[in-house]
Amino acid sequence: MVALSVLLAVVVVAVLAVALIEVRRGLRNISEGLSTLAGALETVESEHLRPLEPAVKAINAQFETILSALPGIARKAAVVAERRPR
Repeated sequence: MVALSVLLAVVVVAVLAVALIEVRRGLRNISEGLSTLAGALETVESEHLRPLEPAVKAINAQFETILSALPGIARKAAVVAERRPR
């Protein structure tokens, strides 16, 4: 009976060891994939996104100008709407 318990413990430890080895292998593969992805994203950022930064800032400045004018336009539209005959 004791030998059977020891054998069962050895089998459980062996199965857990194999499972942990597989988990480690999977994590290593994931790590390599993430490293490749990080390199690709850095390339996209440096070659495609950074050159667009001045244009994006210019467009955002235009949007800020337009957005700052909207409250005044809304006030004038409200005055016109109040004067309009119904």
